[in-house]
Amino acid sequence: MAVTQLPPMALSAVSDDGGATQGILRRQALRESAARTYARALPIVPVRARGMTVEGADGRRYLDCLSGAGALALGHNHPVVLDAIRAVLHSEAPLQVLDLATPVKDAFTDELFATLPPGLAARARVQFCGPAGTDAVEAALKLVRIATGRDGLLAFSGAYHGMTAGALAASGGASAAGVTRLPFPYDYRCPFGVGGERGAELSACWAETLLDDPKGGVPDPAGMILEPVQGEGGVIPAPDGWLRRMREITAARSIPLIADEVQTGVGRTGAFWAVDHSGVVPDVMVLSKAIGGGLPLAVVVYREELDIWPPGAHAGTFRGNQLAMAAGTATLAYVRENHLSQRAAVVGRRMLERLRRFAAGRPQIGEVRGRGLMIGLELVAPETGPIAETGPIAEAGAMAEAGQAGAAARVGPAARVGPVADAAWEGAPGGATPYGASQSEVALDEVTPCEGAWLTGAKGEGARGALGGGVRQTPGGEASYAGVARTAAPPAAPALAAAVQQECLRRGLIVELGGRHNAVIRLLPPLTITDEQTEAVLDRLADALDAAISTSGTRSGELPPAAAPFAPPSAGNRR
Repeated sequence: MAVTQLPPMALSAVSDDGGATQGILRRQALRESAARTYARALPIVPVRARGMTVEGADGRRYLDCLSGAGALALGHNHPVVLDAIRAVLHSEAPLQVLDLATPVKDAFTDELFATLPPGLAARARVQFCGPAGTDAVEAALKLVRIATGRDGLLAFSGAYHGMTAGALAASGGASAAGVTRLPFPYDYRCPFGVGGERGAELSACWAETLLDDPKGGVPDPAGMILEPVQGEGGVIPAPDGWLRRMREITAARSIPLIADEVQTGVGRTGAFWAVDHSGVVPDVMVLSKAIGGGLPLAVVVYREELDIWPPGAHAGTFRGNQLAMAAGTATLAYVRENHLSQRAAVVGRRMLERLRRFAAGRPQIGEVRGRGLMIGLELVAPETGPIAETGPIAEAGAMAEAGQAGAAARVGPAARVGPVADAAWEGAPGGATPYGASQSEVALDEVTPCEGAWLTGAKGEGARGALGGGVRQTPGGEASYAGVARTAAPPAAPALAAAVQQECLRRGLIVELGGRHNAVIRLLPPLTITDEQTEAVLDRLADALDAAISTSGTRSGELPPAAAPFAPPSAGNRR
């Protein structure tokens, strides 16, 4: 399909100057809630769409890299989805049946189970929920609390699980009793100041030691919830080895592991489910967005051993959405039969490689990262200088530089020697390296699995200890750990990101913003993106980045008001 291949449209109410568009936008602003988000940054009025192309009421066409926040795996109005919907409508089947059994639901369940990790599908149960991912998260939390008889929850910094009370409480940035937040392995802005495999390993050891510490203040939790790739948090893929460690830690302590695959599922990351890359089989999977083929649908799939909640423990009027189940069956089957997850891996790798080459000479692009067709570019203000590294490791280095001889600083609660296989990119399933130490590191069998590592500082020397390396903080923000220099990342540039989004829109490209500071350009194109469309997206994005950078006030990290005429949306896809 050509980049903008849509048949001509005739809209008699649309004026050539876009007057109808402006009228609709004005009425929206007057009548809709102040909580609206995307409409603020994307002042368009879509009237027609096919595949990746969206046409506005003013006749302009756009390439859509938002895809309904990832809900449109096959793009807009794919023929197999439309045919499935029409078949249900023409059959006069009931459109809404609560939780009654129907042939449409039976076919959807068959297709869904055929795609699940085999270790889960063989003994799975499914709960149909209200039509949004956030309700499925609520159901998952309720399920594990009933099954374990416990109440607490383990969640991660930067997470996003939805906007209802329980889901929001488990998301990053929320303050909620009973939720213990653990550090997510964020390589570019590592909370431990080291990044890479060591940063991921310290994250795992923090969780393990906190759970085993009788004075740690964390009662036995009902479950752990995580995203295999943090989407709204800034497109941060979890290393495969780290995911396997989380599975080991939770399994050894009878803690149900909940994988939130609302946005990462149905081929998005280059595997049908993002957990497939690591081989991890969670106890619970939360699924929504693409599983409904663009229509509202959400389910929780879980091990049968957890299925002890009573009838009516979780319900929802619209959990029997037959049109969504039919569209979902068609979508799941099409992705599976046409190997679109493998296609996503190939195209995503190509896009990442080109974007990384483009970023190499532009310090305003702090990092390009992603997995499959879930891609992010974190924009920064390099002239302001790096942010000082924070966290236990950086603090230990600072103590040593201050000359606190004999002072001890513990790394995390504890630290294990040896790396986590780092596959936080678009590589093949299973991770880039096996779990274990490299030749330059202490062998794993020389220490206990999560032995406490104490760093003893001496004036003028880096802190050294069981980790076999030193930590040092320099005035320039550089942290040295085990011989690996790590420069602190510059501050985020949300105004630059907002300007890039607007420059993209002017060039006919729709992108989303996300990340901790709303400074990550996010790309979520449909899995059906063509080679021609891929090149067009990259060309338009590159032009938009250069245009925004050329007019940006990067020293302050902000842009002059004229460069960002529309307020950026708040992060979060509002499940």
